[in-house]
Amino acid sequence: MASRQSATTHPFDLLARLERLARAHRVESPGRKKKRDEWRGVGFRLGGRRFVAPLGEVVEILTPPRVTRVPHTKRWVYGVANVRGNLLPIMDLSAYLGKGSINLNRLSRVLVVEREAVFTGLLVDEVLGMCHFLYPEQWRALVDPGVEQVAPYLDGVLHRDGNDWLIFRLTLLMQHPKFLKVAA
Repeated sequence: MASRQSATTHPFDLLARLERLARAHRVESPGRKKKRDEWRGVGFRLGGRRFVAPLGEVVEILTPPRVTRVPHTKRWVYGVANVRGNLLPIMDLSAYLGKGSINLNRLSRVLVVEREAVFTGLLVDEVLGMCHFLYPEQWRALVDPGVEQVAPYLDGVLHRDGNDWLIFRLTLLMQHPKFLKVAA
């Protein structure tokens, strides 16, 4: 019996050999695509342009709450609001960028962002929802000359379905010296 077992292959060795053969001859199924890097963000509209902010930079999206104006501040400081017992300063992003104040309507929203445990609301025309892009395939450098006021806060353009989405880095806005000076 001992001679017969030595002449046969151990079952684990046979399984390992079959696995090596299967891996060597495997064919990628046509329906299965190679995983690509996906970039996700919150899409929003400001004026006639589409923007997208990195998903991790938006803490919350609110319907514009009732605000109290703050005297002696720049015109783009929309006011402060009581949101669940916390004061939230709200800035009119369009007015800040020199495009005129936003006309509030049923689509207007506030993007809540945080920097160093300080929350700020940014009033935008409309939130377009979560957007998914393939990175770097759909990314390109910014070449649009019509975005001078926004340029310090942009990180390129994502292109999908015939639309350009300007990548708006809210963290760059929140640390910009101009944005930090709200007193008139």
